[in-house]
Amino acid sequence: MAKNILIFTGDGKGKSTASFGMAVRAAGHGQRILILQFMKSDTSTGELVGLRDKLGIDMRQVGLGFVPKPDSAKYPPHKYVAQQAFKLASEVMQSGEYDLLVLDEICGAVAAGLVSEQQVLDALAASLDDINIVLTGRSATAAMIEMADTVTEMVPHKHALETGIPAREGVEF
Repeated sequence: MAKNILIFTGDGKGKSTASFGMAVRAAGHGQRILILQFMKSDTSTGELVGLRDKLGIDMRQVGLGFVPKPDSAKYPPHKYVAQQAFKLASEVMQSGEYDLLVLDEICGAVAAGLVSEQQVLDALAASLDDINIVLTGRSATAAMIEMADTVTEMVPHKHALETGIPAREGVEF
């Protein structure tokens, strides 16, 4: 198996969901999976309960939730945990321990300055050949897109939230 880098990006809904679907597919083939969620901290989300607790997929929330602006006193802890999580991700890319690594919301972490684009590019370049790596989130950089083998951009045309329909279990969380 050759290294395969996929990106799900754009302003539309479904980026994380697409990667979770890949995780379910990989689990069906007996593959070893790790999902690291860089921007989420709510342990009651349907994806965490379903994938980790019901399907046994190694899924970890490694972020602190909503990221404040860099000049906020609350920003440094977010950067610290993102750096620690990315160190783990880089180690996983070179360990041979997993077949699929999902870096959920890593593009957003880069856009927020929590992890640098160069860190991501270097880790991807140094990763082993026998791994599929999925990056999700808005604002994937041009260099990340160039390095990827497959890129899908989610484009919104309409969203229920815009008409006042609140977020729903099983759809938004």
